[in-house]
This record gives sequence, structure tokens and C-alpha cells, in this order.
Amino acid sequence: MVNRVILIGNLGKDPEVRSLENGAMVAKFSLATGESYRDKEGNWQEQTEWHDIIVWRAVAERAEKSLKKGMTIYLEGKLTHRTWQDKDSNNRKTTEIVADYFRIVKNSSGANGASFPSEKDDPNNRNNVSNVSDAPMPTASEELPVTADDDLPF
Repeated sequence: MVNRVILIGNLGKDPEVRSLENGAMVAKFSLATGESYRDKEGNWQEQTEWHDIIVWRAVAERAEKSLKKGMTIYLEGKLTHRTWQDKDSNNRKTTEIVADYFRIVKNSSGANGASFPSEKDDPNNRNNVSNVSDAPMPTASEELPVTADDDLPF
């Protein structure tokens, strides 16, 4: 069985970091992910989901030092649910992602937080169509360049 979450999104606030009595650090922050879609009328709509993220120990220390509101990050972790009682003794349930890895994302345009798909990714957008038949096809004997600093985690 697998419980694995992968998210790419923007930080909604700086991480809130605290140390527990046993000395372990914990950090909490919110992460916004977004997607675009066309509605029934063909108009582009944006939908944002907010995720509560928890990181522990060394990952929390790293988050405190390097993460700021608005940054785009890639993270991996697991989905968790916990129940608790609020100050009025009402039972509450929270869904969180306990992350064990994150990486700051920088895209080629320098902009953070692009949603996919977007209007520019629309295959029906005639202004976005490029003529791929003009590009030469690689031959089997050509080698693809290998980069040692590949940022992709997969």
C-alpha cells in the first residue's frame, strides 16, 4: 500500500516554526496549488486548493531558513488525518500533508506559480500552434545530452 503525496505550489505564508519539549522542531505552512479549466461556456476558470503542510526536525530547520511566503516549491510527503477537540469541546478533523522532502522551484521564465493547463497550453488556441514538422527528427545514432545537475526528482 502507498500513501504518497507530491505537490508543486506556492507558500501562502512563512513557515510557523516551534520547538517541542523534547527538542524536536516542527514547522507548519500552507501551500496553494492551482489548476485551470474551461467551463461550459468555454471561459478559462482558475481553481485553487489550499493544503496544510507539516515538516519535522531537519526539514523544519531547512524550511525556517529557506522558505518565504509566495515561493514555489516541490514537496513530497504523506497524507494524514487527525482528530482533536477545539476550545468549545467540539470534535474536529484535520487533513494535513506531513512532508519529508521539499525543493524550491524556479522556472525558466522566472515567474512562480503557473497553473496547468492554462490558456497558452490550449491545443485549440490557433495563436499557440507551432509547426513541429520544420524541426529535424533526431537519428538513432545521435546521443542526447546528459546533465549532471538535473533538478527533476523523478
